[in-house]
Amino acid sequence: MRLWIRRVFLTVLALAVVAALVWAFLPKPVGVDLEAVARGALLVTVDEEGETRLKDRYEVSCPLAGRMTRVELKPGDPVVEGQTLLTEVAPTDPSLLDPRARAEAETRVREADTLRDQALSGVKAAELRHAQARTDLTRGRMASGGVSQQELETLQARERLTAEEVRSYQIGVRVAEARLELSQAALLRTRPRSPGEADPEKLVIRSPITGKVLRVLQESAAVVAPGQKIVELGDPTKIECWIRVLSADAVKVVPGARVSLEQWGGEKPLQGRVRLVQPSGFKRISALGVEEQRVWVVVDFVDPPEARPTLGDLFRVEARIVVWEDSDVLKVPSSALFRQGDGWAVFVAAGERAEVRPVRVGRNNGLEAQVLSGLDEGDQVIVHPSDKIKDGVKIAPR
Repeated sequence: MRLWIRRVFLTVLALAVVAALVWAFLPKPVGVDLEAVARGALLVTVDEEGETRLKDRYEVSCPLAGRMTRVELKPGDPVVEGQTLLTEVAPTDPSLLDPRARAEAETRVREADTLRDQALSGVKAAELRHAQARTDLTRGRMASGGVSQQELETLQARERLTAEEVRSYQIGVRVAEARLELSQAALLRTRPRSPGEADPEKLVIRSPITGKVLRVLQESAAVVAPGQKIVELGDPTKIECWIRVLSADAVKVVPGARVSLEQWGGEKPLQGRVRLVQPSGFKRISALGVEEQRVWVVVDFVDPPEARPTLGDLFRVEARIVVWEDSDVLKVPSSALFRQGDGWAVFVAAGERAEVRPVRVGRNNGLEAQVLSGLDEGDQVIVHPSDKIKDGVKIAPR
């Protein structure tokens, strides 16, 4: 009896071991993630980084050479057109004179003064000779016995000659006075003006626009050259967005396209419209060291300035330019697609097994793809299929 019980026990144990081994080696269902094919809106966008720029930027420069006063304005200060004082430009100081140069200048002044006195004396002598010649001519005309025609012509020529001598000496006086003034000019001011000393001749530069100061390019008082930049002005409320787009994507962008500007620091994305796709591109080295051909796309803001009060010049933004959109399309996750020959396919959950199904797709934004044929609304597709997923493999949703 005991032998029979032992045999039964060993037989049951052996069958249990065999059953366990069979169950262990049976193929188990592969856990998968399923997502339903649905209808909805689909956007295809070009996503790139961009920066804000002022539409109108004013760089105020000095039109003349001179001594510029210190600019008291700071970046961010408001300015009013024609009222806000930016700076003043006064004539530059003359070169300083050392004792020897000053003595030479004073000597030239005394010399010029002496030449002027000499010219004045010459004028007086010429006037006396002219007066005598005029008297002689009058006497000759009034003589009772009369004078010959030759003598009369001689007296007339002498009167005209002395008159020209007077004019010549008078011109000499003016030349001497000009030389004296030129010599005295070197001694008018041979030291720089003190800070509080007024200058009657100065150029006042005021703001040409109503806006804000962007940058102060020359803050300290200095001697400036013509064309030197002083301050940069602009209106921060009038800004636009410049986006660097790959040339292969730029051909898809058209003026008027809708743009969503994100990651600019605000709570909500800002809306914009493409105004211009520049016809000329430029080269740019990417972060990976790859040379890329880029094109500037200019976007105008649709939202009013009140929606972006803190957004200024040269701020970074992330732009999503819409190149295609539809509000009602049949779409599938892009992660469910894989290549099958020259086309696309997906794994569909057919009961408890995976089934390969070829599909024809249209637009694809990287997250979702438009389904043109091969799937119906409500079909369950496997997203991120692993290499364990084959046609007919038993699956189990995670």
